[in-house]
Amino acid sequence: MNISTLDIIVFISYCLIILFIGLYVSREKDGKSKSAEDYFLAGKSLPWWAIGASLIAANISAEQFVAMNGSGFAAGLAIASYEWMAAITLLIVGKYFLPIFIEKGLYTIPEFIEKRFSSNLKTILAIFWIALFVFVNLTTVLFLGAKALDIVIGTGDGSLLFGSIIGLGLFAAAYSLWGGLAAVAWTDVIQVVLLIFGGLMMTYFALSNVTDSGSFVDGITYVYNTVPERFTMIVSKGEIINTNGQDTWENLPGIAVLVGGMWVANLYYWGFNQYIIQRTLAAKNLREGQKGIAFAAFLKLLMPVIVVVPGIVAYVMNMDAGVFNPATIDQSFIGDNGIIANDNAAPWLIKNFIPSGFLGLILAALAAAIVSSLASMLNSTSTIFTMDIYKSIINKNASDESTVKVGRITALVSLIIAMIIAPQLGSLGEVFQFIQEYTGVVSPGILAVFLMGLFYKKATNNAAIWGVIMSVPVAMYFKVVPNTWFLAQTPFMNQMGITCLATIFIIFAISYFEGNKDNPKGIAISKELFETSSTFNIAAMLICIITAFLYAFLW
Repeated sequence: MNISTLDIIVFISYCLIILFIGLYVSREKDGKSKSAEDYFLAGKSLPWWAIGASLIAANISAEQFVAMNGSGFAAGLAIASYEWMAAITLLIVGKYFLPIFIEKGLYTIPEFIEKRFSSNLKTILAIFWIALFVFVNLTTVLFLGAKALDIVIGTGDGSLLFGSIIGLGLFAAAYSLWGGLAAVAWTDVIQVVLLIFGGLMMTYFALSNVTDSGSFVDGITYVYNTVPERFTMIVSKGEIINTNGQDTWENLPGIAVLVGGMWVANLYYWGFNQYIIQRTLAAKNLREGQKGIAFAAFLKLLMPVIVVVPGIVAYVMNMDAGVFNPATIDQSFIGDNGIIANDNAAPWLIKNFIPSGFLGLILAALAAAIVSSLASMLNSTSTIFTMDIYKSIINKNASDESTVKVGRITALVSLIIAMIIAPQLGSLGEVFQFIQEYTGVVSPGILAVFLMGLFYKKATNNAAIWGVIMSVPVAMYFKVVPNTWFLAQTPFMNQMGITCLATIFIIFAISYFEGNKDNPKGIAISKELFETSSTFNIAAMLICIITAFLYAFLW
């Protein structure tokens, strides 16, 4: 599809508006330079609606807009459990985790580890998170976003890939490096409106083109009746074979998405992921942060309509061409390695079915999803390095001016490294699943350490360190175990659950043998600490009811 002048105007307008807002809110007021709190926590001034919008904008990136639609194309709606279960997870984070984080006055998640355990463990985890953000999160978001733009506005042959990576990276850096979290959070308010509206438009046009009638309602009915098995949330073994011949149950093993390892992935991501939780640490107060989390939970219930359903529609559109056959499917779906690239589903829809005039809006929504997440990751990477390594180890007496300067340099270096690595990723099939499996090696152990640190006063520093160390070989056991060994071929989601429970046991056992006494650094838990407002309680009840209905209807 040719991009019209109107599309170009819409897209350029979006870019200018975001840059203006980002630079305006980050300006130095009354000639005063930014303090560390201003730069890294937006002066602790964010209202609930900005927090909720920023949480979703940081979360919905190319991993979801592109890669989760790819999983929808490959396997159906079941992948939406990551979204709907996240809504419940957010409520748990708001009620049980955030009060402790706010009370401790944290800048970063590793800082909690120092206050509860030791600076040595904090440094280990800080280095891990920096590496994860730079080498996994930033690179995959850049690569997926650039690949999508290469397909939509180019020929899909990779000729625009490197240029798109550079453009997206520089755009995110243009306001986030200077403005810090304030620029990121306030621009996210615009970004989330745009990505939700643009995403809904993409779904609308996809469903309107799936039947000859051109009716949106007919499209919904046709897609559901054509592939009813792909609207099943709890997948049985052998029920859905994805486009690359893999049993979907291996990634989403039935009831485990409700009571198993899905909780490990979600609690780790939403509760202890710096680039997610950082905007709640910047709330005006605890109540405001909790309301923002409830707002984000409501938005998560809507997300599958944007980040999964279009992928299912693309699957239905390509059924007659043979979605399992690289020889007959549209060549836009063939990756560099010659197999089907499921993550091309969303870009394929955008290129072929979005009418002129709306294309610029959809491209802006796609860019918003990518750029908002890049900006969040850059800011959080710089926050962890500056506060947990530079100020804690290198220069303990660093001034606010020095810490802000180091934060900006760190973000820039991280971005440059990610832009160099991103083009090397190539086609990874379902990138969303790739990310989940990679982080699933380390996230169970880290989650176990945090849970025991929060709620088990007897947990010791040595137990936490050995728990993190031993969790990796436990997780890796499942990756290398021969098919005849114990727990062979266990789905990776169940692997995460087993690894987390094993790590909790290790921490408990070592703590027991070290004296089984309350640690002086243990968290004082009281009923009053976890009291929530009536607004949060009502919102939580509604979210739980809606989620239960969705699973009951689509079981």
